[in-house]
Amino acid sequence: MFVRKSALAATVFAAGLAGATVPAVAATDILIGGGAVTGVYYQVALQACAIINKQAADKLNCVGRPALGSVFNVNAVSRGLLDFGVAQSDANYNAWSGAADWDGKKVENLRSVFSVHPETVLLVTRKETGIKSVEDLKGKTVNIGNPGSGQRGNAMDVLDLYGINPDADLNAQGLQQGEASRALVDSKVDAFFYTVGNPSAAIEDPANSTEIDLININSDAIKKFVEERPYYVMTSIPANTYRGVDHPTETYAVKATMITSSDVSEETVYTFVKTFFDNFDTFKGSNAAFRDLDPKQMLEGLTAPLHPGAEKYYKEKGWM
Repeated sequence: MFVRKSALAATVFAAGLAGATVPAVAATDILIGGGAVTGVYYQVALQACAIINKQAADKLNCVGRPALGSVFNVNAVSRGLLDFGVAQSDANYNAWSGAADWDGKKVENLRSVFSVHPETVLLVTRKETGIKSVEDLKGKTVNIGNPGSGQRGNAMDVLDLYGINPDADLNAQGLQQGEASRALVDSKVDAFFYTVGNPSAAIEDPANSTEIDLININSDAIKKFVEERPYYVMTSIPANTYRGVDHPTETYAVKATMITSSDVSEETVYTFVKTFFDNFDTFKGSNAAFRDLDPKQMLEGLTAPLHPGAEKYYKEKGWM
């Protein structure tokens, strides 16, 4: 069993043998992997744990931690290093299908819990760079995301569809997002890709320190790419979502998904999901990226099978 128990559990049996008063059974420890500390994935993990620890402390002890992104989280969940993780819907799809980073190595024990917010694939630059299109990235210093992150996979897809070789045509960087945001302000990179729910502090922060722009990712090749994949949608970021960006930006989006493993118990997942959705207004109010979420729509965009613990709750609610 990969779910960890707190140290108190080890004292229960010994206390009983000694004739002492037996303490309450310890809560089950659960660990959720998010993303970069400036990103929304980390907020999903933190806010979910805040709800669990307040409302179900007798059953679960939840810790939300920053992590390296979707690929890392899928692999860590599969290996039992995390009990839950946040991953992009395309990573969820590829892991369950045995494609891309998991080519020929289907993650058989991957299970879906729910989807969260839509995430747009963004290309952010400083206005002074003169970058107006994806093609203008040639010859520039561009952060494509750290290895093991979903954003790196998205960046590589975009560059490929626009005919740009990151090794030959760019000075490609592999920074985590907090570093990339600072590097843009400090003129150490000319642009960065980031896949995130909006608004995001990782873009608001540089927008408050320098003049930024968002670049359309909407070529015919991109639109065809999206049409062929059920886990992507074309979308538009409204004007003035970020300071100084006074035009809408067309791009495509994935959904953040909460994942777990078939090795995590039905009871643990059921308690987690029930507590989360029974206190959903608290979650919605914790971050602007969550304010428009509809619980019934959070069963969409999932690829790996639902964990039985999650399925049990959704059937009780009449959502499936």
